[in-house]
Amino acid sequence: MGQLDPPLGPYDHVAGRADAPLALVEYGDFECPYCRAAAPVIEEVRERLGDDLRFAFRHFPLHELHPHALAAATAAEMAALEGRFWPMHDSLYTPGPPRLTQADLRDHAVRAGVDPDRVVWPATRLVEDRVEADFNSGVRSGVRGTPTLFVNGEPYRGEVGVDRLITALTSVSSDSSDSSDS
Repeated sequence: MGQLDPPLGPYDHVAGRADAPLALVEYGDFECPYCRAAAPVIEEVRERLGDDLRFAFRHFPLHELHPHALAAATAAEMAALEGRFWPMHDSLYTPGPPRLTQADLRDHAVRAGVDPDRVVWPATRLVEDRVEADFNSGVRSGVRGTPTLFVNGEPYRGEVGVDRLITALTSVSSDSSDSSDS
């Protein structure tokens, strides 16, 4: 797997301070059971690292496996146009089985404070390019499945657990300086 391409930028959905010293990027799919299991883990990592972490989410809908993933991604992007990406993200990852039909997406929109008519097709055609751009950046970065995480711009290959992620996030910068001496 390669480097994160492109690096975090102003086009990303980022939670946390823009100048935070640590960065975690997830390529995710709202219908993927592994992404759904990772969501509370990532939330706890975010809570524990606080202002030291910026977290970004990029769409990687595996629509061949998850028939509602693309619709959920475009719904989240429509919410983003109203400044409500994170409330929509959190609602889409509500614990339990995914609820991602068109009617469900409308319910998520109401919970996120978004007009429910804006998050379903054909309105979502407006943001399909944005989801495709995230997906293509994942392909360039070597993403093959979800969730795929990048820790401080580097691919993360470990278990998706709170302590393991925190260790990876807080030790990568010292590891990379050590490896340049070899």
